[in-house]
Amino acid sequence: MQPNDDEVDEAFAQSKLIEAIENQLAAGEPAAAQATLNKLTLVGYAREESLELMAQVLAHSIGVMLDSDQPFDTPAYEQALRNLPELPEAPADV
Repeated sequence: MQPNDDEVDEAFAQSKLIEAIENQLAAGEPAAAQATLNKLTLVGYAREESLELMAQVLAHSIGVMLDSDQPFDTPAYEQALRNLPELPEAPADV
């Protein structure tokens, strides 16, 4: 069975978000990225699962930025990372 366009787009977006998280970890910026990965690993999450959670936070933060037409809110992003494994609340209009 062939994946539909939405599934392909979602998989591509997810891979790019995880790539962005990997880049943040490699650069050490923001510091909350490595701290979050360490915390999630310590409480039993696999690295891949941790990266997926972190990618969801990044996607949420990008969505907020686009919806509000504001610059990327790094402090809010870092706080959302620190709150993992609890995910940020979805906007009410979703």
